[in-house]
Amino acid sequence: MGLRERKKEKTRLAILDAALDLFLEQGYDSTTVEQIAGSVEISPRTFFRYFAGKDHLALWFHDQGEEIMLDTLRARPADEPAFTSLMHALRAVLSDMQDSTPEDTARFLKLRRLLDGHPHLVGLSVARGADTERRLAAEIAARRGVDVDTDRFSHLVVAFAMSTMRVGFECPKPAVEDVREIAGRLEETILLAQSLLRPDLHD
Repeated sequence: MGLRERKKEKTRLAILDAALDLFLEQGYDSTTVEQIAGSVEISPRTFFRYFAGKDHLALWFHDQGEEIMLDTLRARPADEPAFTSLMHALRAVLSDMQDSTPEDTARFLKLRRLLDGHPHLVGLSVARGADTERRLAAEIAARRGVDVDTDRFSHLVVAFAMSTMRVGFECPKPAVEDVREIAGRLEETILLAQSLLRPDLHD
């Protein structure tokens, strides 16, 4: 990452950190883009170069996870079974969690507290997850040389993989401060998913 990219990433994280703190201190609905921008000494116009709005900030974990999964899928062997590739993609997300910095962990925990207190954001999170599933299904269909609009297998295997992630994160609901517990349960759930669905299933 060059100097320009590092500066942009530093600004992006500063905006994110300020927003999460404000959301938790004074409420999501009461926080404005202008307040977030002001807290990091940038203009609202600059804010919108990094984030589309408050909802985008609240769903940053989806963006990060989707990018990791798509990058992993594109790096897997072209002839690898779809389910196997998706399990590698889930493990890449898990690895990112385990390798996260203390600052990344703090952001993740703040986001979970935010979602727990705002059902509206939970609904947006579900909708954002559906967008991710569609993009993953398109990637799987392209790898298999089929039409994503008509190929049920691509959608089904992605839905199974994403359900694995949801169950790993939420069942049972973890103590919000324990990231290691969340990561450990996700690992266990991935192993369970692999035992339930044959890794050679790809047609």
